[in-house]
Amino acid sequence: MNIDLVEIDKDSRACYLNLLLIGDEDEKVVKSYINEGSLFTIVYEKKVIGVVQCLINEKESAVEVKNIGLKEAYRGKGIGSKVINKLAALYECNHYSKMIVGTADSSLENIAFYKKAGFYQRGVRKNFFLQYVPPIYENGLQAIDMIMFEKKLKSRSD
Repeated sequence: MNIDLVEIDKDSRACYLNLLLIGDEDEKVVKSYINEGSLFTIVYEKKVIGVVQCLINEKESAVEVKNIGLKEAYRGKGIGSKVINKLAALYECNHYSKMIVGTADSSLENIAFYKKAGFYQRGVRKNFFLQYVPPIYENGLQAIDMIMFEKKLKSRSD
């Protein structure tokens, strides 16, 4: 399975809002960061099947996976893992030491995915999702806290 990540310039990002809303349901929140960092389309068999947005934290030498939106028909097929691996390789080459990502405490599938992808829990942002209108519910639970995960990246000297 071949997955490509194609970077989108800032002038075209608004066209991908619906895909970003898969990963973050609050349009106001997505619009607040849509022009930050790098936005990539996820391309499989010459079709755009999703997007991933990354922000750089120079202070921590880290890349934050801010949003991954993958069309439902392509979930559970290993594509998300390939995207994480491609991002890790890209940012390792640029000398970043870790990837960080946050997900809702109610996102049980996401939590399992990130753990399986080699991330470990590094903290909690209390009450993060209480700002979302309307509230987010998943798996019968209201999203309240953001669970933060981290994955160490290999440096070229490793």
